[in-house]
Amino acid sequence: MGSPDVKAFGAADPELAAWAAATYRPEDEVLRGIRERSIAAGLPAIQVGAMDGLHLEVLARACGWRSAVEIGTLGGYSGVCLLRGMGERGRLDTFELDPGRAALARRHFEEAGVADRVRVHVGPALERLAAVEAEGPFDVVFIDADKKGYPAYLDWAAEHLRVGGAVLADNTFGFGQVHRARPQGEDPEAMEALRTFSARLAQGGRFRATLLPTGEGLSLGVKVR
Repeated sequence: MGSPDVKAFGAADPELAAWAAATYRPEDEVLRGIRERSIAAGLPAIQVGAMDGLHLEVLARACGWRSAVEIGTLGGYSGVCLLRGMGERGRLDTFELDPGRAALARRHFEEAGVADRVRVHVGPALERLAAVEAEGPFDVVFIDADKKGYPAYLDWAAEHLRVGGAVLADNTFGFGQVHRARPQGEDPEAMEALRTFSARLAQGGRFRATLLPTGEGLSLGVKVR
């Protein structure tokens, strides 16, 4: 996995990444502060990169999303990006396994001025998602959590998104190992789960999907039935 500075965009060419950041300016002081405090708190450097955060915000704006479910809160960085894109009427339910990470994310949501539009649910996502099902169907489900859970999270999204809604999933290149029968440095079961996820998303008939070639792979599917 790349460093938090070049993660998920331009990792192979730092000069290209620097040019993109200077031109598109994906990260303001608030987001930079969230990233830096998350690292200082000992969170792993697995949150979305700055450009991928911008992708989330711009997609939310372009598609007019107003209701989002996020599986994998971490420090709240991607949640802030989604909420910015959804605007004042947007609402986010985000699910985080670790109570300490959830507490830090709540602090970050407060500092970003979006806390009144987000609910942080703590515990295993597959056990807690039922708490929001009655409020669906949702506009978007963003998955950035344990890779072995991706197929099950996709199944949930297929049932609780509106037709025309979207599922987004980060890291679907499997850190460059998803296509290998013997992945190097990654859990084979996790890579198999990512392959299952992508096959089901792309070929299962519920979604029309693509794979955006970010540094770590960002899958995007629109629900068609």
